[in-house]
Amino acid sequence: MYRRRVPSVEILLVHPGGPFWRNKDIGSWGIPKGEVNPDEPLLDAAQREFFEETGVSPAGPYLSLGSVRLSGGKRVHAWAFEGDCDPAALRSNTFQAEWPPRSGIMRTFPEVDRAGFFDVSAAVHALHPGQIALLERLLRKLGAQSGAA
Repeated sequence: MYRRRVPSVEILLVHPGGPFWRNKDIGSWGIPKGEVNPDEPLLDAAQREFFEETGVSPAGPYLSLGSVRLSGGKRVHAWAFEGDCDPAALRSNTFQAEWPPRSGIMRTFPEVDRAGFFDVSAAVHALHPGQIALLERLLRKLGAQSGAA
């Protein structure tokens, strides 16, 4: 999700939840994303995951940003859409993990613990490095739409 703000745009980024990410910030934020179910169209998966991680139903039109391969080998396919929301009001689905490790205690954590709109320079700083190319593609497409170079 992006929103237009003079003189640029702001991008909605999410911070992963759970104990591993608690004290990590720079380079750990990303776009809402997740696994694709068998035989699920990629755009449908992106819409479902966006809703699961934010509680917001995305609405097109959508701009295809293609895909990137992250350093761990995971491929991320992305679309952007213009919208707005209150990041403090977003609600994520949850997952269970053993915590502390090897304790036998299962705890529930939000998949996303924070969200926020970032201007372009802040987004580049916060984003997982493998996702910066998606932001660059969005900016190129938005510039082409407005007639800017």
